[in-house]
Amino acid sequence: MLDLTPSQTVGPFFAFGLPFDGGGDVVPTGTPGAITLYGTVRDGAGAPVPDALLEFWQAGPDGRLPTRSGSLHRDGRSFTGFARVPTDRAGDYHLRTLRPAAPAGSPHAPHLAVTVFARGLLHHLFTRVYFPNHVDANAADPLLSSLDDARRATLVAVPDGGPTGPGYRFDVRMQGPGETVFLDLSTHGLAQPPAATTETPA
Repeated sequence: MLDLTPSQTVGPFFAFGLPFDGGGDVVPTGTPGAITLYGTVRDGAGAPVPDALLEFWQAGPDGRLPTRSGSLHRDGRSFTGFARVPTDRAGDYHLRTLRPAAPAGSPHAPHLAVTVFARGLLHHLFTRVYFPNHVDANAADPLLSSLDDARRATLVAVPDGGPTGPGYRFDVRMQGPGETVFLDLSTHGLAQPPAATTETPA
């Protein structure tokens, strides 16, 4: 009888090819109206996740969704609406972008779509970043309006007005108290809490 195959987990292997230079620079330094979005990714025990990877997708300030190819391209002029940022040893990430506007006819408030990759996840997670200055649009947003106050707060960035310009903090909590709302895009509903985000690779 053959021995059983040892249990394994996914990754993390993101640093071997996915991050790229300028991945968090959706717009270059000094762009008028630029904002900084930053935060910490934490696991179910509240410990920082030092090897997660986050992708951000968004419409521009005019509500248009970028359609030209080359979302990884950074030429200092083009707005691609895409960022890919790893977390550092403290679980922190940051990016520089522009505030989004909602595409014409969309029922959703302006937001950034976020994909989270992390150790122990068999499938990546999806969430959103909303901004508190869109009061009326947030109140009418189908997702935000379906949540209670505590759950809704996990999707709204917190302004800090830092010295380098308008800044917003958005933390991602994988499980536990204050767990971030994650989306099940296959059913357009809310995802169940991830079950293995704190597992350490063998």
